[in-house]
Amino acid sequence: MTTDILMYLAAFGGGFLGAAFGALFAFSFVGITLLVGIAVAIATGDASWINLISFGPFFGPHISFAGGVGAAAYAHRKGYLTGLRDIATPLVSLAKPDVLVVGGLFGVGGLVVHDIVSIIPWLGTHTDLPGITVIISGIAARLIFGKTGIVGPNSEGLTGKAKFAPNDTDCWVRYQERWGQAAVLGLGTGLLSAWATIALSEAFPEAAGSVVLFGFGVSAASLMFLTLGAGIPVTHHMTLIAALGASSFLTITGSPVAAIVIGTCFGGISALVGEGFSRLWQIRGDTHIDPPASAIWPMTCVVLGLASLF
Repeated sequence: MTTDILMYLAAFGGGFLGAAFGALFAFSFVGITLLVGIAVAIATGDASWINLISFGPFFGPHISFAGGVGAAAYAHRKGYLTGLRDIATPLVSLAKPDVLVVGGLFGVGGLVVHDIVSIIPWLGTHTDLPGITVIISGIAARLIFGKTGIVGPNSEGLTGKAKFAPNDTDCWVRYQERWGQAAVLGLGTGLLSAWATIALSEAFPEAAGSVVLFGFGVSAASLMFLTLGAGIPVTHHMTLIAALGASSFLTITGSPVAAIVIGTCFGGISALVGEGFSRLWQIRGDTHIDPPASAIWPMTCVVLGLASLF
């Protein structure tokens, strides 16, 4: 567990900033700063920028994004924010200081949860810690501030299997919600991310642990345009898992081609898992529980768990 009081103060600031920017804007800065950090790591072999800025208190998703999500849930409950599951609005525009403070508190909570999960045997070393923290934080925000419960009712009153089908009111990303579309998107972006991981790892072996995040960085940065209204796909759960799969199985197979194929397949599977979680709880509630993070943490367990068997 972190004992440095400065880290908790910084986490409050990170959650505060995530609320001020809005969760989705804040998350796009993960990608932007990550691409800078990868360049630094390639040039120097030092990943400190990535650890301290991209995944630290400043823009770490478990702190900044989680703070923005928690603050948005609070603002919606108070009636300050009218949009359902809105994580795009910069919450500073509400001119409500209490909303920003709630974001800071969720930032601190994210740091605490991240550290607790990290010491859980096996899970702490075989999952994506920011991803699982984002989900725990999102569920907490819904239970505290939401009115629907974790899995709420269908707005059209449907039950059974039909309850989980998207509609114009209850949806995540409409242009990628069909299963076939999601799978193809996962395979295509996963292929490119897996290739980049292998190619960059071979070109810059001293930065192999950093370049595996390149595809994720591009995906995350692209969400800046989604926030601004462009029809950009949400792919970071696809590119990250594809890269992780390719990197993990390269040494096992000894073949870059095999590693890229395996990574691509994992990217396609992760796309379907993310879409499944969007239907399970994201669109079935009044607050945001992130579908990509919902896919990233269990798929990381699957990839690393399977790799460990070899």
